[in-house]
Amino acid sequence: MASPHTHRLGNLDLHILSDGTYYQDAGAVFGVVPRVMWERVVKPELDDQYRLPIGLNSLLVRSEGKLILVETGVGDKEGHRRQASPIEQGDLISALAALDVQPGEIDIVINSHLHADHCGWNTRAGAGKEPVPTFPKARYLIQRGEWEAATNPNERTRATYFQENFRPLEESGQLELVDGELAVTSEITMIATKGHTEDHASIVLMSGGETAIYIGDIVQHHVQLERTAWVSSFDLLPLVSMETKKRIVERAIDDQALIISVHAPFPGLGRMTRSEDGRKHWEAVE
Repeated sequence: MASPHTHRLGNLDLHILSDGTYYQDAGAVFGVVPRVMWERVVKPELDDQYRLPIGLNSLLVRSEGKLILVETGVGDKEGHRRQASPIEQGDLISALAALDVQPGEIDIVINSHLHADHCGWNTRAGAGKEPVPTFPKARYLIQRGEWEAATNPNERTRATYFQENFRPLEESGQLELVDGELAVTSEITMIATKGHTEDHASIVLMSGGETAIYIGDIVQHHVQLERTAWVSSFDLLPLVSMETKKRIVERAIDDQALIISVHAPFPGLGRMTRSEDGRKHWEAVE
């Protein structure tokens, strides 16, 4: 299991935590893009079944005295982990413990959306084996529209939303629904980045004149930041997703922002640059 990775952003320590690395079908990642196009770009990463290694990178940060966790990975529910096709299983709780942080110390949990690989550790089995909130004192911040979509799924979305990952938050009184942009602290803002789901969100962090963007699932592979028309088959609103990627990429370039990618190989850090010919490029950051 990967040890936590820490990056300094102004006055903030950004701790990247791994909940494992998993296989994802490359054809699903790149949607309608012909294989002949994406294969030549990502071929070194592919296994013999045309699968890509996908990270599950969460973010822990302390801001204004609040300990904030962004995304909770796939969790420890056995069926969920098997379905995710693990390469290397992680353990978000052990990663927190490596930083001397216990679940009861988390003040705020932020989910970009409620797909199973982003909110699995929201809950865990309680004494009676029924799921209970993993972080007993935390407020869980979720976009209102995302909550409504997740709790009332349709034929397409039902397989991506596991009710046991989030329903207990409402029952415990820890759920806080958000409408669009929210200043979580003066340094951390939740913003709307629609497309992957209708009410997907990303997180902007600003401190000491520096910016970072935790992008969530606006892309599943960094090449989609370079080629914004390469829309994933998982995106419910493809054209909206494309425009969202363009907007976030432009902001990242203009602000020289650090990008934190949930699905890039751990620790998932990078920056976007623009070459003289106008092409955009992802550059990994150690």
